[in-house]
Amino acid sequence: MNLKKIITIATLVVITGLLIYGGILANQIFSKNTKFSQTEVYVFVPTGSTYEEVKKIIEPFVDNMDRFEMVANKRSYPENVKSGRFLFTKGMNSYQLVKALRSNIPVKLAFNNQERLEDFAVRVSSQIEPDSLMLMNTFKDSLFLKENGFTEENVFAMFIPNTYEVYWNISAVKFRDKMIKEYHSFWNKERIAKASAQGLTPVEATILASIVHKESVKKDERPRIAGVYLNRLKIGMPLQADPTVIYAIKKKDNDFDQVIKRVFYNDLFLTSPYNTYKVIGLPPGPIAMPDVTALDAVLDPEKHNFIYFCASVERFGYHEFAATLPEHNVNAAKYADWINSQGVNR
Repeated sequence: MNLKKIITIATLVVITGLLIYGGILANQIFSKNTKFSQTEVYVFVPTGSTYEEVKKIIEPFVDNMDRFEMVANKRSYPENVKSGRFLFTKGMNSYQLVKALRSNIPVKLAFNNQERLEDFAVRVSSQIEPDSLMLMNTFKDSLFLKENGFTEENVFAMFIPNTYEVYWNISAVKFRDKMIKEYHSFWNKERIAKASAQGLTPVEATILASIVHKESVKKDERPRIAGVYLNRLKIGMPLQADPTVIYAIKKKDNDFDQVIKRVFYNDLFLTSPYNTYKVIGLPPGPIAMPDVTALDAVLDPEKHNFIYFCASVERFGYHEFAATLPEHNVNAAKYADWINSQGVNR
């Protein structure tokens, strides 16, 4: 066999070997490497995770970890682990899995109708990485409160119910900073001017809106209820809002899970800064997270001369309004008779 033929055969052997290796490599990189039945799954990599920890997190979803590791090493992933929320789709190959672990997917974080700051922190912590304690400590940071004109009692007014796009691994501080930015965006010059026209600051408007929110689920009635409370404030009359008494009872009992359907006469004497039967003016903080319709009701209240209102027995969910105490007493008596007939004891 001459030298030329030997070189030719050797070359063919090398090429064949390279093709075989290339095929093996392509199979390692581009063949399907998932083992979940869903169309897609999200994996969460906590802040500070190591490569070994990431492997444990994704192992339930990866069919062949050796193939994944081979690609991860070639793509320098072990030295560049990222925290966050990542999307795996059914049928991804190893290359796509590594690529997915470098693309942090935002969370559509939503909240509304929370009763307390503590409830809000729990709600938010179920959607992002920081836990509720971290969030609470951040919200109540004394320097933050001072710089932004809040107190521990009224900082709850900062949070405007909506849906926000954030990264799952956002820090508690960055989340808080985003919320204060959204707060200032909501309370633009127009809304601040409307609040001022009612004799209120944005925080005071939010506190009153929280009462309006709790007083009625009927959005079309909220501007009229807001008008009643604003009329009372203008004449120095106590707000006498039953929802504040209910909040005061729950706060006293440290039990916000209890359901209170009825306020009794003796409840009106409960000593609490949230009991607006005893305290003139607004309570020290919101009694709930008001939605935007309740806020708008306070900013654009119905103009009228009503001072009193109570639940209607003829239009359930709505209220009967009165300008004088005798008129109100007639409406209140109807409601008292109805609720007694229902046997509602608390």
